[in-house]
Amino acid sequence: MRMRLNKHISDTGYCSRREADGLIAEGRVTVNGLRARVGAEVGEGDEVLVDGQPLKARTVAKNKRQHVYIALNKPVGVTCTTESTVKGNIVDFVGHERRIFPIGRLDKDSEGLILLTSNGDIVNEILRAENKLEKEYLVAVNHAVTDEFLRGMARGVPVHGETTLPCKTGRLNRFGFRIVLVQGLNRQIRLMAAHFGFRVKQLMRVRIGNVKLGHLKPGQWRNLTDAELRGLLPKRDNW
Repeated sequence: MRMRLNKHISDTGYCSRREADGLIAEGRVTVNGLRARVGAEVGEGDEVLVDGQPLKARTVAKNKRQHVYIALNKPVGVTCTTESTVKGNIVDFVGHERRIFPIGRLDKDSEGLILLTSNGDIVNEILRAENKLEKEYLVAVNHAVTDEFLRGMARGVPVHGETTLPCKTGRLNRFGFRIVLVQGLNRQIRLMAAHFGFRVKQLMRVRIGNVKLGHLKPGQWRNLTDAELRGLLPKRDNW
């Protein structure tokens, strides 16, 4: 199986894909003795050298995490996809040295907390509905929030041919409310609000389970703590 040269370099932990492209452009990378070009692909058995030296495979110390788990405050405009052809994709935005991908999604027009990892094994475990992980959002709308609106949102709303599960809601201010879901239907909150004639003007996710957005500024990310990982998947001990 062939892969992009910059990905091959970043997978070893040598540098990020963006930095790898810089090394390739500077002529510091060779493949089978020939100077590589940006966008090149490599396959199994190809010899890749950086500054004339072979790349070392990533090693994991005992009791250390094998994978990366991060919390990002995603700004509006970043798309939660791993497709490198999509401008503003979340992988390029983070620019991590490891190959990471988002756990779930957050609309391009929405902002706030999203988790990313290099561990594909845990994605479905976290997303599985029976885990009942709460996801908390702060929402601003174009009409004054009423008790009737909050009760209707909490009871359940027809979306994508099904009725959303009951959820928790609360008023923040005249045009703002808080909502806590255990579902992740596509554009769920926007469609729920639209059912009552409300348009979402701003939507920010501030919590996933026991992981909180906290003081992360837009565009900033941090590694999850051991306690946060245990809270997300209490039965797992291999990270």
